[in-house]
Amino acid sequence: MKLTESTFLLFASKCYDNPQCSDVSEFEEDLKRFQYLRKLFGRYRQDNELKERLILNHLIIIYNMFGPEATNMLFMKLEEYHEYLKPFVEYLNFMPMEIIYEDRRIGKDNIVSDSLIEEKLKGI
Repeated sequence: MKLTESTFLLFASKCYDNPQCSDVSEFEEDLKRFQYLRKLFGRYRQDNELKERLILNHLIIIYNMFGPEATNMLFMKLEEYHEYLKPFVEYLNFMPMEIIYEDRRIGKDNIVSDSLIEEKLKGI
């Protein structure tokens, strides 16, 4: 299935793997983590306030629930924050050579990482 804005929910539900999920609200809560990341990256862009451990926690939960396909989902939903997202995804060893969503193919070398985030992650 091709990942697009119109197929995002179907794509996410297909990748979703939570054996303890009892209803749709848990799935929706996990999807909200994409929005939380957007807010955290937005705060970093605006105030230079990076909550790297909170970002890592959200990312780990997303990868636990959606698997490696979460990378393409993350880059699609956080398109304006690629330079912030890339160092975290690399830190977690989920960065593929190519990210594919919509009609886009983005090589990992074409995304410049934020150097401050890289330094913070080296300190963890």
